[in-house]
Amino acid sequence: MSPRDNTWLRLARFFVGDRTGKIIMQFLGRKKKVTLNQQNELYGHCLQFYCQPPLENISLNEFEGFAVDRLKLLKTVENLGVSYVKTSEEYKTKLHTEFSNLGFPHKVGADESSSNKNQAGSTEYEKRRKDHISHFILRLAYCQTEDLRRWFIQQEMDLFRYRFSELKSQYKTDFLHKNNLKYDTISDEEKTNLKDQLINSSFSVSGTTVAEQDFYKVPFQDALDLVRTRKVFLKAGYAYIPHQDIVTIVLNDFRTRLSKALALTARSLPAVQSDERLQPLLNHLSHAYVGQDYSIQKNVGKVSLEQIDQLSAKSFPLCMRQLHKALRENHHLRHGGRMQYGLFLKGIGLTLDQALQFWRSEFVKGKVDTDKFDKAYAYSIRHMFGKEGKRTDYTPYSCMKVILSNPPSQGDYHGCPFRHSDPELLKQKLQSYKLSPGGIVQILDLVKGMHYQLACQKYFELTHNIDDAGFSLNHPNQYFIESQKFLGGGKEVKKEAEIPQKGQENTASNVPSVPPSRQRTTTQAVDDMGDLDSYFLDE
Repeated sequence: MSPRDNTWLRLARFFVGDRTGKIIMQFLGRKKKVTLNQQNELYGHCLQFYCQPPLENISLNEFEGFAVDRLKLLKTVENLGVSYVKTSEEYKTKLHTEFSNLGFPHKVGADESSSNKNQAGSTEYEKRRKDHISHFILRLAYCQTEDLRRWFIQQEMDLFRYRFSELKSQYKTDFLHKNNLKYDTISDEEKTNLKDQLINSSFSVSGTTVAEQDFYKVPFQDALDLVRTRKVFLKAGYAYIPHQDIVTIVLNDFRTRLSKALALTARSLPAVQSDERLQPLLNHLSHAYVGQDYSIQKNVGKVSLEQIDQLSAKSFPLCMRQLHKALRENHHLRHGGRMQYGLFLKGIGLTLDQALQFWRSEFVKGKVDTDKFDKAYAYSIRHMFGKEGKRTDYTPYSCMKVILSNPPSQGDYHGCPFRHSDPELLKQKLQSYKLSPGGIVQILDLVKGMHYQLACQKYFELTHNIDDAGFSLNHPNQYFIESQKFLGGGKEVKKEAEIPQKGQENTASNVPSVPPSRQRTTTQAVDDMGDLDSYFLDE
């Protein structure tokens, strides 16, 4: 690694300007203003190893927008990588669509830069800039734990593999040379002389295709994975690699660089954490949910208390089904379970009065009398609905928050069953719900690969007897809504006829909508959720 590779890791200050709303990135030894030539050099190719950090100022809105878009892209890469063969045309088509929708560089030449006068060149430059900056932002957010680093590396590798494989031969060679990987293609004459050896030693190479393919001459120590599996021809200390396999060599290099960079970045986190405004934003990104906001209760009053038992069996995700079962059996949930389940019920349509009645009736069946409930628990429920404290419309937990929040301890039932349950216990639970043996194996395989949201999506498909859910699962309330749509023939849950409840006119459904200019920022939302945490008791 060159000294330039470590520039990002030698972070000195990373702060938010008070008035200008700009995030200023300053690095040791990097005080000169970035010139146009430097920018053109940085974004001279559509693909990067991300060795050199961003060298410019960006606005706070751009900072967050870039990060969220890249996170959406990586989530798509993860979902498609499990659902489709990564070399299939369907995989490539769907990923190409996501690139276009989110504005990242894809299938372009290496000769375009911001100096181009035409609009296409300018647009391509902006895409490369977004790709570069967004990678480094998420590198900061995902360096904090081993699980986050592992997930980030895997998705970035899959993303890199796809983009490199889509490059034309000329641009692959340009990329290798630009990154000091001096792997040159062999001449037609050498290819002819080694034709038989190349055919016999290389997978998917035949007599008719060997002449059409490029072969790279690589020092054998750089191609140990291919040598180990006997997929290449060796001669005089060099491996002769067909063009479709050179990506293996490049990916190993990319993974090594990124893994070291994340480990070193983690050591530099105190420099970032010293800014109390930036750290919540980075924490949010690592737990980020980028879908619909279920804090806006469009379904208020559509669910009656009598429906909950039935709905839990057919339309609750496994995490909420588990919490509901524990509440009915124990007549109590601890702090983490009350927060996770309470906000979910709010999101599916329970009113404040319904929520108070639901929790009171259940707790009274246990060891809590009515007076104690009203004194110790009712306030926190009203607070959850925005009727106490800051009067904030709190958001139901997303899958990422459930998965990455504090794991459950003895006596807890919150968390994600696919993430936090022992595999054997999870298997028994799935068997008790009458899932097929083959389906259980599929779920456990996804869990083993740490694809917890995809495991939950497979659970949805098995319990609803469908082959393809048709959506990417990111939120427990999304699971409920999609289930109700499916079971209702495309319609959401119908409102039950019930007597109007006193005080219902004061629920969150009647709170005026907030103009976009005054909506909560990401950091504020994180702070508000922390504030809600403090109102729940641990007993």
